[in-house]
Amino acid sequence: MKAGILGTGMVGKTIGTKLAQLGYEVKMGSRAANNEKAAEWVKTSGHKASQGTFAEAAAFGDIIFNCTSGMASLEALKLATAPNLNDKILVDVANPLDFSKGMPPTLSVCNTDSLGEQIQREYPAAKVVKALNTTNCSVMVNPSQVPGEHDIFICGNDAEAKAEVTKILKDSFGWKSVIDLGDITGARCSEMLLPIWIRLMGVYKSPNFNFKIAK
Repeated sequence: MKAGILGTGMVGKTIGTKLAQLGYEVKMGSRAANNEKAAEWVKTSGHKASQGTFAEAAAFGDIIFNCTSGMASLEALKLATAPNLNDKILVDVANPLDFSKGMPPTLSVCNTDSLGEQIQREYPAAKVVKALNTTNCSVMVNPSQVPGEHDIFICGNDAEAKAEVTKILKDSFGWKSVIDLGDITGARCSEMLLPIWIRLMGVYKSPNFNFKIAK
């Protein structure tokens, strides 16, 4: 399978590296085809790794991961172009964190809307699945890094797309518990976990923790 990674930050590199290790062909996309961060990643990620523009990565991927900064996601997806996103699973890992007033960040959208919903509205033919946005990137691809039982959340309008993402999360990344929050409006819930996640990171002085739903 081919995966397109949008974004060259820690999240994009971590997910891209894991997918390449699993045997995916992975193209990392950014604004410029010769992005230096992407080039460094390609050098260390084996022959299945490549780089290109947002549009080239989106066109390349059978599945696409939006790992861009949440405040820039809609602009990045615009550069990826709708034809390259249509009828594909778009895993939205981003959070709408606004750092313009310093720390802690606020959410640029919340309560009655979410970044996941904005993306789905903008690209109605894409199969948007919100996932992996409630934990640190190293835990995203290696949940056993946090001891014990803990959960990851997904949501989206397309049941088959969610089933495919759930399979990747469980079989490829090692998640044992994937909680389906329903349609894409569930992104409001998972994105609004970020303020407490950021506060907990300050409390624990580490990003390597996660949420467990006890019932």
